Amino acid sequence: MANLYDVAYDLEKAIRESNEYNVLKKAHEEIEKDESAKQLFANFRQLQMTLQQKQMQGEQLTEEEANQANQQFQLVQQHPLISTLMNAEQHMSNLFNDMNKIIAKPLDELYGQEG
Repeated sequence: MANLYDVAYDLEKAIRESNEYNVLKKAHEEIEKDESAKQLFANFRQLQMTLQQKQMQGEQLTEEEANQANQQFQLVQQHPLISTLMNAEQHMSNLFNDMNKIIAKPLDELYGQEG
């Protein structure tokens, strides 16, 4: 029987060697080299976190906050380095979602949630 921790470490190694991770890593390195992109991205992330915290506390976003978030999102999407990074992040997120479904399959089957 396989030791699940050993399998998890093997999976970590496979992730680090994957094309998706290496594309993400390269995109992140490019952002780090460009001070304006780095600052713009940091500001965007901070705004995202602030708004997410507010929503998690059950507070509604104001129209001004929603507009500000939308403007920031459009701004970062127009920056080629940040857009590349965000696309790479989305690919990694999709990969993790797919892996999570595979990992959770035994429990889903056990509890009758096949799908």
